[in-house]
Amino acid sequence: MAGAHTKNHDYHLVDPSPWPLVGSISATTMAIGAVMWMKAMAVGGMKLGPLVFGIGVLGVLYTFLAWWMDVVREAEHEGHHTRVVQMHHRYGMLMFIASEVMFFVAWFWAFFDASLFSGEAINFTRKEFTGGVWPPVGIQTFDPWHLPLLNTLILLTSGTTVTWAHHALITGDRRGLKQGLWLTVILGVLFTICQAYEYAHASFAFSGHIYGSTFFMATGFHGAHVIIGTIFLAICLYRAYLGHFKPQQHLGFEFAAWYWHFVDVVWLFLFAAIYVWAAGTPGAH
Repeated sequence: MAGAHTKNHDYHLVDPSPWPLVGSISATTMAIGAVMWMKAMAVGGMKLGPLVFGIGVLGVLYTFLAWWMDVVREAEHEGHHTRVVQMHHRYGMLMFIASEVMFFVAWFWAFFDASLFSGEAINFTRKEFTGGVWPPVGIQTFDPWHLPLLNTLILLTSGTTVTWAHHALITGDRRGLKQGLWLTVILGVLFTICQAYEYAHASFAFSGHIYGSTFFMATGFHGAHVIIGTIFLAICLYRAYLGHFKPQQHLGFEFAAWYWHFVDVVWLFLFAAIYVWAAGTPGAH
């Protein structure tokens, strides 16, 4: 009977896990709480939206932590992440990044459609609001060669430091791994601070015109990805101090590095399109 349960393949058949169910319930609770909060809905005379939303958020975060701890245990201590399993994880991460690319394509598409065809007769409503020029009449754009350029240099530098950390890990240099990750995390935080400063000094808002909408949607979602990537790398840094990651097996760090390089590439397109293109478009104000 014991032989019937012996593993003789390279795949990982996961044990029954409560986290998909817990995560689904938590996400549903968070969504219900968000609706109650935004609609100022009252239950028994009390506005419980923020409380319900907070409970859902805590549940989602706990699911993240517990599920990822299970994955780390399976990889580091139980040896379930064979080469075949690692290959399939890589396929999954590549598909996730491809979906993220399509996500940002939508915002670039909206920006270029509005900027290239701001004066087209068929878009008479848009012409009424933009004045037929791009950026729209009354919009003062950022100088791309000041803070946006600084942020570009910060993010590109962070791409080199995370590559340094990856190379150090592959060559068995644990000290270099930690130093590279520290620098990358610090640069990620610095980028977020600079972007927050930029937003605080923007001469236009999100609502009221298509320029503000496309600008804040594209750069705002990118900023959210930078924050997520910084947290991702900070967790990798913590795991590096715990002695995790081996030169031949370090998927968690590898995926964090892939994600960070994706963030770098998206920012380069944003810098060229949202900042430089807008500032250099004929008719810019």
